[in-house]
Amino acid sequence: MKKTFFAAAVIAAFTFSACSESNTNNSEATAESTAAAENNGVLASEVVVETPEFASVAAPVRTQIEQLVEEYLQVKEALVAADAEAAKKAANSVLTIANAMPVATLTTDEKAYAEEKTAQVKQSAAAIAKAGDVEVQRENLEQLSESVFSLAKAFGAANQQLYYQHCPMANNSNGAYWLSASEEIRNPYFGDKMLKCGSTHETYKQ
Repeated sequence: MKKTFFAAAVIAAFTFSACSESNTNNSEATAESTAAAENNGVLASEVVVETPEFASVAAPVRTQIEQLVEEYLQVKEALVAADAEAAKKAANSVLTIANAMPVATLTTDEKAYAEEKTAQVKQSAAAIAKAGDVEVQRENLEQLSESVFSLAKAFGAANQQLYYQHCPMANNSNGAYWLSASEEIRNPYFGDKMLKCGSTHETYKQ
């Protein structure tokens, strides 16, 4: 798989067009983002998250990661809805799956990578599960998003197309990513305050 990074200027163009107005609809934002990418000679399918490739991993590991992705998506949707209790419940499910990850069956390099990313998943999911405030939960979403996406890509465990999306206004306007199974922008950092703020920076399918 060819792996390259977005140029900073292209990302800036994407995010500015996507969130210059909170009421801009997603189709317009997508069209503007695509045009910005084409004008800069960069395709919209560039790679944001670099991962190794462990294509020969055993099926039980892939299945566990697929389940992890599904429960992560429940966390994300709960945050879109600003539902702290639902986010807690889904984050606890993420923790259960992460704790059951069969890393002992992996080879040295696979194991080291899986342990690193699973530890990050556990840390961020535990923080979301403990928090009673949705804003605190949202502060821990980006690390969870990156770690889950990294595991899905590295171990070829995506049973659906995944979209790695970005909001430039999140994290005190430093920007933050999340993972979605839909190209439609549903911003988990702001919910209905800026539901369509953001753009897709990477797509992945096994």
